[in-house]
Amino acid sequence: MTTIKDETPSVLKAAWLIALVTIASKFMGFARDMVVANFYGATQISDAYFYALQIPSLAIIILGGVGGPFHSAVVAVFSKLIPDFSSKPTEAVNKLYNTFLTITFLFFAVLAILGFCFADKIMGVIISAGSPELIALATEHFKIMSPIILIGGIIGIFYGLLVTHKHFIMPNLSPMILSIVVIIAITLANNDKTGVVLATATTIGAVCQLLLQFPALRKIGYRIKPTIELVNSPNFKSIMELLFPAILSSTMGQITIYIDMFFASTLREGAWTSVVFANRIFQFPVGILVTAFLVPLFPIFSRLAGQGVEKFEEIKNYFNKGVGTLFFASIPIIILILTLARDGISLIFERGAFNSDAVIMVSEALCFLSFSILPYVFRDSITRVYYAFNDSKTPFIIAMSSILLKALLNYFLILKLDMGIAGITLSTTFVTLFNATLLGLFIHRKIKMDYKPLFKNFAKMLLAGTFTFVLCIFACDWFNTIILPKYIFECIKILSVGALCLLVYGVLNILLKMEYAQELIKRLKRN
Repeated sequence: MTTIKDETPSVLKAAWLIALVTIASKFMGFARDMVVANFYGATQISDAYFYALQIPSLAIIILGGVGGPFHSAVVAVFSKLIPDFSSKPTEAVNKLYNTFLTITFLFFAVLAILGFCFADKIMGVIISAGSPELIALATEHFKIMSPIILIGGIIGIFYGLLVTHKHFIMPNLSPMILSIVVIIAITLANNDKTGVVLATATTIGAVCQLLLQFPALRKIGYRIKPTIELVNSPNFKSIMELLFPAILSSTMGQITIYIDMFFASTLREGAWTSVVFANRIFQFPVGILVTAFLVPLFPIFSRLAGQGVEKFEEIKNYFNKGVGTLFFASIPIIILILTLARDGISLIFERGAFNSDAVIMVSEALCFLSFSILPYVFRDSITRVYYAFNDSKTPFIIAMSSILLKALLNYFLILKLDMGIAGITLSTTFVTLFNATLLGLFIHRKIKMDYKPLFKNFAKMLLAGTFTFVLCIFACDWFNTIILPKYIFECIKILSVGALCLLVYGVLNILLKMEYAQELIKRLKRN
């Protein structure tokens, strides 16, 4: 029997590997954002592109990405059908794969065609408060990027199968190809006045991202033979029972973004671009952490859930260790964002069309968004436990209940308190906390979780983090008295305050005998 002791080293090894690969992919995505910011800034062109990108990104990132509904449904079902991850898929598994792939292709093909045909109506609804010029430009971009809708679900299936067979590198590395295509295209174009080159490159990059999965899948033993075999297929039924509510849940979550887009369109030019860049920066460290730990843990959750009640204790232990480690790493990220956001964004993005005004807008959005990191990692982690028990209905219901809350918070914070861009990201933080809390409470209907060890350690982290934050504030104030050339000053300040933050935070957690810090020291000594 597999035990926690047996699995933990392999999970940590996989987490480190995934983290390294994800870092490489995120760095390339960051480079893409820097190039986009340089050529388009926070302007009407960039606003139009990011408005138009929202639905294609829903397909390829939210629905089809690592951790999305298609990836999760495949892992939850196929991991139970393939006990030996190194074995070739059986004929029955291949038939299930082809049925799922065929139906997904047909469904998303219809959506892509409808999106292209009604692009003007869709953009008109999403940015109804925007100018006619903005809507027309966004419509043109959306038509170009509509084929990405077709790709999303298929990529999710491929990712899920690769992860199920413990092929972690390709799913996390392949998004890099999209970034590379975009960087090359807009750099060669140099003077893209309408953003058409940017939209076209995004579509071509997504196609390349899909094609990159084929060799690995063929090597494992999966063959594409379009078929629809639904009769007496309980496994396909299980996929649908998990997938449909998960898609609705993700879509409901996306509706909150459309609400943000509406309110952003009432603000100044570049507001939505600022929110998008803040989210991209936020996802850089947080996406690495969540992906690194949850990708290898999710198949284990699913397998243990399928083995019955006697394995529930292992699920609890894995969950508490995984989330505790994520909390431990998240607190210094929040501190560094709150103290160094403006310096970091200025250093990375302030050039070309991206001016100091854009730096201020993105910094403001990012600081208020940073508070959502802790509930974000908890929410994503506990959602995987629901999926392991083939329950995607509860996350869907909770996501749906948050839509009204999001609209009310945006109305209150933006229109009543006049918080502007900050109101959009602060409301996101409150909604994320709301979702995480309800998910954490309702999981007891599936498994009696024990959060006491997790939050006991969290209290120590929070105490260490508070002291570290105050110290970093004083350090930043001292650095601001030094006169140096702009970029040299920002580099020295970021490196110095960052090193101080990590050192003080780590030492304090060790002195407080926080469990995860002690484990980290033991593993470092062992290596």
